[in-house]
Amino acid sequence: MAVEKFAWKARVLEGKLEEYQKRHAQIWPEMVQVLKEAGIRNYSIWNVGNELFGYFECEKGVKYAEQYQAQSAVVDRWNEYMKDVMVMDLDPKTGAQPLMKQVFDLP
Repeated sequence: MAVEKFAWKARVLEGKLEEYQKRHAQIWPEMVQVLKEAGIRNYSIWNVGNELFGYFECEKGVKYAEQYQAQSAVVDRWNEYMKDVMVMDLDPKTGAQPLMKQVFDLP
């Protein structure tokens, strides 16, 4: 299977960017392990003001990564931990971030 790309967007609550960055600088080892087990690699998060943009690659496919994370109690705890600093709309069908459509890829 070819590596699949995934991008997401979210928003940091007003005045919470520093806390958001701090929590990611101290990400739980068990959360990192879940991401790796889900096949997620090359994960980065960017911001412009309070807007966030995340990108990662899925070695096992996007659907697998979504399903694996959806079944993880660690991911549930992380989402609960982060909800006071950010807002992310989730797709009600998948429980994951809405799939962004890629419009360009430099060959």
